[in-house]
Amino acid sequence: MTPVRRRALTALLAIAGALMLTAPSSGVPTALPSDPDKLKSLTEQMKKLDKELGGELEELKGIRLEAKKALKRQQELSDDLEKSRSVVSRLASSQYMSVGVDPTLAVLHAGDPSQILAGMAMVEHLSINESNRTNQIQDLVDKHAAAANEAKLKIKKMEDTVSDLTKRKDKIRQLIAKYQPTPMVGNGGLTARLVTLRTAILDEFGSFPMIGCMRAGDPQDHGSGRACDFMESTGGTMPSADRKAHGDAVAAWTIKNAAKYGVKYVIWQQRIYDMRSPGWAAMSDRGSLTANHYDHVHISVF
Repeated sequence: MTPVRRRALTALLAIAGALMLTAPSSGVPTALPSDPDKLKSLTEQMKKLDKELGGELEELKGIRLEAKKALKRQQELSDDLEKSRSVVSRLASSQYMSVGVDPTLAVLHAGDPSQILAGMAMVEHLSINESNRTNQIQDLVDKHAAAANEAKLKIKKMEDTVSDLTKRKDKIRQLIAKYQPTPMVGNGGLTARLVTLRTAILDEFGSFPMIGCMRAGDPQDHGSGRACDFMESTGGTMPSADRKAHGDAVAAWTIKNAAKYGVKYVIWQQRIYDMRSPGWAAMSDRGSLTANHYDHVHISVF
């Protein structure tokens, strides 16, 4: 074998060897073929959580974007490696398996003289650039392994985050319910005492379907800025069991803290608790669910 052919064979085998490092048996980590499917499944779970938990799960959305980019990067490198493998490995195999045949012709095995000349030029080019080409492919192999590891880590991070949010879903819902905005009607002209009490109730019990306070022209406490209606339902409908229990708790807490906040009386479910004559007392029927305070807790302050 001539020196040129020997160099060509060495170059081809070295490059093919570098490419073979990407084979699964080498132990180089690669993202599983199912990873894109897993990302799709996790994305569906994320969208469901985003809807259930009030939206704006920005951290989870960011993790998903990172995982998607990592998978794309790995796929691009996989495509580059496949292209290198299909060309160089074929040439190297032809050189190695040629026994008793001119190695150069075995590599080129072309009937067209122009193709043979072109092939010889490729072999000579490979032999001259052996070290550089091998290093390039090894660098590609290393980058592919790193991208595969990164993709796995990003997918695992998203999986863990989705799992954690799912486990804490009920607590998160409670947190959202506590701090989501409550529609307010009649905010102007309220006494400082009433505003302080209203803020304390919101901090303690979270949001309400609506809170109505000042009502111009009302001859009672609503007209003087000293009363609020804490709605447990709207549209003149009976509160759900949960909202009924919520109203019970609001009324009980207000009575317990009446002295601290200057509460005068509480009306709830057609009953009144007047601090000037403590104890629940039944009220007469005023003709409607709202008028009988079944859908809201009325609180007046001194």
